[in-house]
Amino acid sequence: MSGVDTLEALFSQTRSEGRAALVGYLPAGYPDVAGSKALLGGMIAGGCDLVEVGMPFSDPVLDGPVIQAAQQQALANGTRIADLFSIVESVTAVGGRAVVMTYFNPIMAYGLQRFADGLAAAGGAGVITPDLIVDEADGWRAACESAGVAPIFLVAPSSGLERIALTSAASRGFLYAASVMGVTGARDHVSSDAPALVARCRQVSDIPVGVGLGVRTAEQAAEIAEFADAVIVGSAFVSAAERGGVEAVAGLAGELAIGVRRRHAPSA
Repeated sequence: MSGVDTLEALFSQTRSEGRAALVGYLPAGYPDVAGSKALLGGMIAGGCDLVEVGMPFSDPVLDGPVIQAAQQQALANGTRIADLFSIVESVTAVGGRAVVMTYFNPIMAYGLQRFADGLAAAGGAGVITPDLIVDEADGWRAACESAGVAPIFLVAPSSGLERIALTSAASRGFLYAASVMGVTGARDHVSSDAPALVARCRQVSDIPVGVGLGVRTAEQAAEIAEFADAVIVGSAFVSAAERGGVEAVAGLAGELAIGVRRRHAPSA
């Protein structure tokens, strides 16, 4: 099964169950490579349908202070792309599904086709590239197509219909909708821009839409699950890992997994 097939099967399953998918993010190599594998395993055991394995990067412009600090620790520990693939392989070895989130510079430095082939060999399903616009992604999309992994692009609250149509047409698996302008980080309230952004995506494409940036509670996950196909959580998982390791990460995943299923629960 290709990575594209893996993501299509995931969203076919969650749509048949009448719920959104739960997607959890952690940087590769945080707090170290072995610990990273254990934390991601905890996320899967706790209820994450898909994990995002982040490639640590020296200039993570989209990421807020919590994720930046974790990435710096991973880089200081010497995390490299070979470790990223090893971590993805550990996820798929226990029956999990994984995509990679990375800025584009590491891919270019490693080689587009080499990166896509390496991820496919590890069982990875796709790659989220937050700083790559589709207008400049022909070479990367060709490499992904050849390897069978899904290129996943972002839209933002500022994206108009024409831009969303162009981006969704180039994405495979799902479209990543950033619910706020700015950097990542847990927030007290879900952005009011998120429902309108997803509605615009629905106007031009039927590709599943995942919403990220700011989610930290089951209530927020349930709120987003009302209108999105996937709820993406990052900084809250890093904070949980700092606070209580694998047990805390698995516990948070369990709470959020209940949240993404709550929209169809009968009223009390």
